[in-house]
Amino acid sequence: MVGTTDSRLIIIRGNSGSGKTLLAHAIREARPRGIAIISHDVLRREILHVRDHPESLSVGYIDLSARFALNHGLHVVVEGILHSESYGEMLTRLVEDHAGVSRCYRYHLDLAETLRRHRTKSLASEVSEEQVSSWHRPFDPVTTLPEIVFDATVSAESALDAVLSDVGWERRKTSLP
Repeated sequence: MVGTTDSRLIIIRGNSGSGKTLLAHAIREARPRGIAIISHDVLRREILHVRDHPESLSVGYIDLSARFALNHGLHVVVEGILHSESYGEMLTRLVEDHAGVSRCYRYHLDLAETLRRHRTKSLASEVSEEQVSSWHRPFDPVTTLPEIVFDATVSAESALDAVLSDVGWERRKTSLP
């Protein structure tokens, strides 16, 4: 087993620009301390600098990082695109091995909404809409995870409230854009 019965593991997946990172940081902001954010983008692109595919080093690195943090008394939010064929099996094992509360969320947005949200990000000047379109997946569930779906009707505030409630945490006064 990994973590403790008191630890929380939160997985947030979805297409580029959907709001995963915003939600992860809002979760951290809502708690006084003790939350590690394991970011797919940071570990894969910035630390390892590898391409994404099922055998990528990032799969094991995300797993190792989450387990390390959970075993050292931290709650963990794993967030990223995390395509099902590359990360699904690892995420399923992580949830199965976790001794505490685990919750999984997936943003399910159409391409038009994904591009609209992408335009609001600072990264939009570096990553073209054509690139975002090429990465977009209309449907990418991990069927072995109990994923709660956030669609375009779910605001950032509502998503945060749902996650905090699902893991049994109260919300401090924070607001999202």
